[in-house]
Amino acid sequence: MNQSLPFHIYFFLGLLPFWILCTSSTNKCVVTHERADCSHLKLTQVPDDLPANITVLNLTHNQLRRLPPANFTRYSQLTILDAGFNSISKLEPELCQKLPLLEILNLQHNELSHLSDQTFVFCMNLTELHLMSNSIKDIQNNPFQNLKNLIKLDLSHNGLSSTKLGSQLQLENLQELLFSNNKINILRPEELDFLGNSSLKKLELSSNPIKEFSPGCFHAIGKLFGLSLNNAQLTPSLTEKLCVELSNTSIQNLSLSNTQLYRTSNMTFVGLNHTNLTMLDLSHNNLNVIENESLAWLPHLEYFFLEYNNIEHLFSHSFYGLLNVRYLDLRRSFAKQSISLASHPKIDDFSFQWLKCLEYLNMEDNNFPGINSNMFTGLIKLKHLSLSNSFASLRTLTNETFLSLAQSPLVTLNLTKNKISKIESGAFSWLSHLQVLDLGLNEIGQELTGQEWRGLENIVEIYLSYNKCLQLTSSSFALVPSLRRLMLRRVALRNVDSSPSPFHPLRNLTLLDLSNNNIANINAELLEGLEKLEILDLQHNNLARLWKHANPGGPVHFLKGLSHLHILNLESNGFDEIPAEVFKDLFELKSIDLGLNNLNVFPPSVFDDQTSLKSLNLQKNLITSVQKNVFGPAFRSLSNLDMSFNPFDCTCESIAWFVNWINRTHTSISELSSHYLCNTPPQYHGFPVMLFDVSPCKDSAPFELFFIINTSVSLIFIFIVLLIHFEGWRISFYWNVLVHRILGFKEIDRQPEQFEYAAYIIHAYKDKDWVWEHFFPMEEKDQTLKFCLEERDFEAGVLELESIVNSIKRSRKTIFVITQNLLKDPLCKRFKVHQAVQQAIEQNLDSIILIFLEEIPDYKLNHALCLRRGMFKSHCILNWPVQKERVNAFHHKLQVALGSRNSIH
Repeated sequence: MNQSLPFHIYFFLGLLPFWILCTSSTNKCVVTHERADCSHLKLTQVPDDLPANITVLNLTHNQLRRLPPANFTRYSQLTILDAGFNSISKLEPELCQKLPLLEILNLQHNELSHLSDQTFVFCMNLTELHLMSNSIKDIQNNPFQNLKNLIKLDLSHNGLSSTKLGSQLQLENLQELLFSNNKINILRPEELDFLGNSSLKKLELSSNPIKEFSPGCFHAIGKLFGLSLNNAQLTPSLTEKLCVELSNTSIQNLSLSNTQLYRTSNMTFVGLNHTNLTMLDLSHNNLNVIENESLAWLPHLEYFFLEYNNIEHLFSHSFYGLLNVRYLDLRRSFAKQSISLASHPKIDDFSFQWLKCLEYLNMEDNNFPGINSNMFTGLIKLKHLSLSNSFASLRTLTNETFLSLAQSPLVTLNLTKNKISKIESGAFSWLSHLQVLDLGLNEIGQELTGQEWRGLENIVEIYLSYNKCLQLTSSSFALVPSLRRLMLRRVALRNVDSSPSPFHPLRNLTLLDLSNNNIANINAELLEGLEKLEILDLQHNNLARLWKHANPGGPVHFLKGLSHLHILNLESNGFDEIPAEVFKDLFELKSIDLGLNNLNVFPPSVFDDQTSLKSLNLQKNLITSVQKNVFGPAFRSLSNLDMSFNPFDCTCESIAWFVNWINRTHTSISELSSHYLCNTPPQYHGFPVMLFDVSPCKDSAPFELFFIINTSVSLIFIFIVLLIHFEGWRISFYWNVLVHRILGFKEIDRQPEQFEYAAYIIHAYKDKDWVWEHFFPMEEKDQTLKFCLEERDFEAGVLELESIVNSIKRSRKTIFVITQNLLKDPLCKRFKVHQAVQQAIEQNLDSIILIFLEEIPDYKLNHALCLRRGMFKSHCILNWPVQKERVNAFHHKLQVALGSRNSIH
């Protein structure tokens, strides 16, 4: 115990200002622009010292039991009051009387159980009322009758067994009525009579156990335009009954997602024949069969959602009658090949011929065997087709593949992730209107002769990035002069130095991406004639030789003539020389990225024409000198500069002008104090460039020796002060450990530990999903391992702070899940972390484990939580791996840390 006493004392002194800071900032509302945020402050009453002119007040996540009207007399200008997530059990009628301008009242997640006729009697101007997640079981009389202007009423997640909200006509301006997640099992017309004068755009009845639709139930509503019954187990027969009841109503939008509608027959939607239904959602239904002509009763339908179903066979007349559908979503709609399904899902020829108005068709993430000759025949207005990851064996695109789209005015075609390996001549010759062609993330490996693009007369964008291997020729793009954007990233590009250039015909090109191709040889004519080019990506190649003066024939000026270039990316090319005229005449350049190269010396005139430059990236080069005659023109109008991680030479000749510019510029320079450090001379090594003293650099400094001595003494003093401030605890700790070991002090053996949990998890509220996802499976895998998770293991009825203290005491270890969210979480910063560390200090335990989900600098960790990595043993500091294959190793390290001894040695 004595051995670690100095460490504990020092640690406690470090926590003291943190504790004072935290307690002094408790219960402080944040007021900005007439908005007051008083959330998460554990308030038991409404603050009385806020500005009287506030219009928005947020009281969520507190401990309020009432909203006394008298407390709101001062805030008569309020238009929005949010008191959700409290313990309010009663609402007094006078509240709205004190708030005559109130428009939005949010009382979700409270304990309201009863609403009387007087509750909202004075809420005349209310437009939105949120009562979700309360304890309202039944609505008696007419509590909402005075809400003449109410537009939205949310009663979701209560215990309502009926839709009845009143006995007389009311809520004539209501547009949204939400009843989801209640206990409504029958819809009766008399229970909806109160909406006789309303025009509902949305009636939300999702997630209710509805078993019956009484005759005329929807006709009781004045005009019903939108109905949602998602997650209601309707089955096909009940769905048919629903559609009958919707007959002759004003219904336009109907959502039936996840309603167990596993097949449609010719009677399913017959009741909708006399409606103007324009939107139908049948997603997530495990829908197996769409019978021929079963959708013929929906002639006005425009938007049809069928994603995430299990269709095995689309018949030739399945979509018969859908003459006005403009948008059809069939994403992951068809059955995947399996043992029970002998073949791939099948689409009959001419199945889409009835969709005469279809403009957008999404068929992503399916498993079709291929494209039949008449699969898309009849889609005479189709403009957008997405077939990403849709085929099992679409290896080769032939001149017959898209024959069925010959009559379609297709504008965009997405063919990504289909394992396409070859494009034959004239494969797209039927698609003369096509403007955007996406062939990325495939396995194309071939020489592009140019005939592949024959017929693409209006093409604007071709995306070929992330393919296997592409070999260019001088005629690769000769047939697509209209092309404006060409992406060839990471395609193992070959023959880029062909003459004439493969890009020479692309006079309209504005974007060219050749990055990540390990290109080493290009000629000066590569981009010749591309006068409209605005964006050029050449990062992650191997172009270093081209700019060397020793290169045969001299430096290659491959950027010449690009007078309209705006963005140039040359990152990670190994450049260690840069020609003086490489950027000559590029007057419109706004962004240059030369980061991660080996540049040191820049010719004085290299940036002379870059007077419009806004962003310059030179990070991680070998720059030692930043002088005005080189960088002055480029820095003149700069908005963002990144020259971090360069070995600056901190002498007057090298950086005096740069330091002066830094201290007066408004340019954004991130991490200036930590990533701009001197490398030479030795006495300045590691010193921040921005702190370099330029006063001796003036000719009028007569006492140079005195200045040097004075500066040296000051630097040594600053170094000692900084060393003591930041590392004093470490020196003190190791000094005492050394002394105690020499004197032979030993720790008294502790008694065997008895704990209920292996570890208590401290995490920010926003990180709870991550904690559940990764710690709960560890418990299931190892039955001897049990973590204390707040949402699961805290005792009901016990105060939260008391539960935290008890749980830490009953846990052998304490795990901190450290993210930016944790550093900002008030409860964690002010109590949880302090309590866990305090117990470790008092019991002389080494019981804390740090898990970093993000890269958190030590100084931020110290500033927010008064912790440093050096306080803990290396095996108790873990970093969550980015790579999935390292997760098992992480679990092993965590188990080692959990099994380590708690006593400090």
